[in-house]
Amino acid sequence: MHQLTPHLFIDAIARAGSIRKAAESLAITSTALNRRVLALEDELGVPIFERLPRGVRLSTAGELLISHLRAQAADFEKLKSQIADLAGERRGNVTIACSQALLPYFLPDHIGRYRRDHPGVTFSVRVRDRAAAEAALVEHDADIALIFEPVRMSEVQILAAVRQPIHAVMAADHPLAAQSVIRLRECQQYPIALPTVQYGVRHLIDHALLRSSVRLRVVVDSDNFEFLRHYPAQEHLISFQIPIGLAATPQPEGIVSRPVDPRDIPEGRLYLCQLRGRTLPVAAAKFAAQIERDLDSRFPE
Repeated sequence: MHQLTPHLFIDAIARAGSIRKAAESLAITSTALNRRVLALEDELGVPIFERLPRGVRLSTAGELLISHLRAQAADFEKLKSQIADLAGERRGNVTIACSQALLPYFLPDHIGRYRRDHPGVTFSVRVRDRAAAEAALVEHDADIALIFEPVRMSEVQILAAVRQPIHAVMAADHPLAAQSVIRLRECQQYPIALPTVQYGVRHLIDHALLRSSVRLRVVVDSDNFEFLRHYPAQEHLISFQIPIGLAATPQPEGIVSRPVDPRDIPEGRLYLCQLRGRTLPVAAAKFAAQIERDLDSRFPE
């Protein structure tokens, strides 16, 4: 019990929205956890949580407290990483919030390369698209974020930004696969698979359709880009992806991709970000620098 710091138990309750559920995750009794909360509230002189009929939520004072505690925890991780670097052995954990497109190829390659040089560093990879990724930075739930077409950028520092044209993904024997560039009006002849509305790729496509007379026949939608990348092998259907989420060579299923003419769908941007004003732990900073170099060389402006 003595190792249950305020950061751990307040954070657990805030995420669970319930003292009982948080107690289960922390392997203690809800009575014991409630006593810790009451003692801290007594010390601060204000309620940390608002008690609701079905759970709890942070009060205004609680929001300030959790922000402070998360910042302290992040600073301590940075300190541990710096001390380990002084000893010549890089350690620490790097937490990444990223769009789905980074998962199949880009991040496995980079994390594997980094851990071969620094096996003491561990990684946590969380799928967080757009607003959720930016929130993870603000809440110190992530060190860096790789986001396609973010919603807002006011609280983050951009480390790198690269262009990502939209690609049409199809079977190698699809009638449009022989072309080097695809026009959006050509796609309306075929069934279409689209990502759901919360994703940047869908956002760009929807805006392009609003400005044109093209009407796509959507027969499949999904919040999983892995599914959308593989499904065109099943029928003459077209889905859409950005280059960083595609294999450099044709996949075993015979899937290929062709860029959509940017006159039809404007290019989006992939951003490498961190929280503005935060000094990253050494391991996270070095990993971010590795990614930045690769993005700049792979996708020059």
